[in-house]
Amino acid sequence: MEIKIDLISEDKINSMSSMEKLRFILDGVKSGNIVILEGGLSSEEQMKLIELTMTEVDDDFPGIEISGYPAKRSFLNLRKKTRLTVIGPAKVMHTIKQDKDLISAVVSAV
Repeated sequence: MEIKIDLISEDKINSMSSMEKLRFILDGVKSGNIVILEGGLSSEEQMKLIELTMTEVDDDFPGIEISGYPAKRSFLNLRKKTRLTVIGPAKVMHTIKQDKDLISAVVSAV
């Protein structure tokens, strides 16, 4: 089985509404793709993505695995959104280690 990786630019993601982003990501992951977002998602968008995913879990789609680098702290220590987000089907991608500068994941063909 092939594993496809979609690398999505920040410009593409920023041109979409929040719901368009989530649908775009979830459709890609449900197709078996690993989606990597430059610029990532806000924490609210990540929560909504998880909620949306939970409504679509079934025998063929067990859910998602999501990891991201946190944003660098800005003025007043406020975080905006992640710098990079990696999202994949839970049956294919498993995050082993994640910290502020490293994401280690195992990707396996089913």
